[in-house]
Amino acid sequence: MPVNQINFEEIFSIQNIIIYFIVINLIGFFIMWLDKQKAKKGAWRIPEKTLFIITGLGGGIGTIAGMYTFRHKTQKLGFVIGFPFITILEIVTIIYFIIK
Repeated sequence: MPVNQINFEEIFSIQNIIIYFIVINLIGFFIMWLDKQKAKKGAWRIPEKTLFIITGLGGGIGTIAGMYTFRHKTQKLGFVIGFPFITILEIVTIIYFIIK
């Protein structure tokens, strides 16, 4: 194989995909904790759009776990419905592509 050719099968191996989902969910959990700490101190906050982007990138389990662990954003309907909706949509999409 030429040096400049990318081997996508190696990059997107099951092991790398699992590592990615673990890391993105840890990031999701961490940013919910961090935003809660900043809220308590009245400091600069993490934009809500960033929280949704992390969820959309596969970090839904982490952001949902962080939301309820730290009781953060649980009064905002957009988060209470939005995070699980995005996460379920991603899971259904992954199952669809696995079955297909």
